[in-house]
Amino acid sequence: MATGFLTIDLDALARNWTVLDKASGGGVESGAVVKANGYGLGASAVARRLARAGARRFFVAAAEEGAAVRRALGPGPEIGVFGGHMAGDADKLRAHGLVPMLNSIEQLTRHFEALPGHPFGVQIDSGMNRLGLEPAEWAAVREIAISAAPRLVMSHLACADDPDHPINASQLRCFREMTDGCGIPRSLSATGGILLGADYHFEVTRPGIGVYGGRPFEGAEPVVTLDLPVIQVREVMPGEAVGYGVTWKAEHPTRVATVAAGYADGIFRYFAHQGRMMHHGTPCPILGRVSMDLITVDVTHLPEDPVSLQLLGESQTVDDVADAARTIGYEILTSLGARYGRRYLGGGA
Repeated sequence: MATGFLTIDLDALARNWTVLDKASGGGVESGAVVKANGYGLGASAVARRLARAGARRFFVAAAEEGAAVRRALGPGPEIGVFGGHMAGDADKLRAHGLVPMLNSIEQLTRHFEALPGHPFGVQIDSGMNRLGLEPAEWAAVREIAISAAPRLVMSHLACADDPDHPINASQLRCFREMTDGCGIPRSLSATGGILLGADYHFEVTRPGIGVYGGRPFEGAEPVVTLDLPVIQVREVMPGEAVGYGVTWKAEHPTRVATVAAGYADGIFRYFAHQGRMMHHGTPCPILGRVSMDLITVDVTHLPEDPVSLQLLGESQTVDDVADAARTIGYEILTSLGARYGRRYLGGGA
């Protein structure tokens, strides 16, 4: 192919979800977060495979995402919308049977007026100060909201990937104070919260990044492989430069492979200074800048000129790439470009 090829192992993804489901404990329902087009991997394929693995509750960021997941899953599974009930959402929420996580008094009012009797959840703020009813607001509307039988009361941890951070215990305490005795299923934990232990699990968990092979789930199986074609290989002599800005010059004869990918495909420019690609497990350093469509790579040490090089796979995980690019695995996955060819492996592919 003239562009990169992305292979997505749906069975590995399902196994990651199953491990996190078991870690959530008996009697706890594990949902699945499939927002941002299934973390960049294709929400329809991801949701269908997770439904086959046993997931019955899914979460997206916006009603539009929920509509796409509903089309993939059909009736039955519950689809929660983290963004709640935004102005203009009523028709989509009704038509696709979506459950908005209402996060303000304004949204509660909008929902009760526009869709009386339609299922909803409530998002409360336990200390992240991003979305959700603050403690005083929740106290004012709690009885009204609970009398309408919400499907879920949820909050979100700010530092679950740092188990020793004191805000975790603070948020847990606040969440309990706001919800104990409410008689409604509760959810506080995504992947990181699941790994913090049973105190954080409540009745529903929301595994996300760990399902896709990322931290803080260190035991996750890799889900994504990204192979990039080599367009040409050339000899660069001492003193010659490579790429925009002549930021790299050869000190000795160097075989340089030009790879068909760049920042238009979600490979960040900063990756050039620290990054590498792999050839059957052998690291190949990036030389010069990452440009829009092309990357230059040192292949001098390889026994033969490569046909392709690998950015993501067993030898280099999404978090390895994220570390080199000074970002997080979430951003690497959700930035994967539209030009890649895609292949799904596993049951239901």
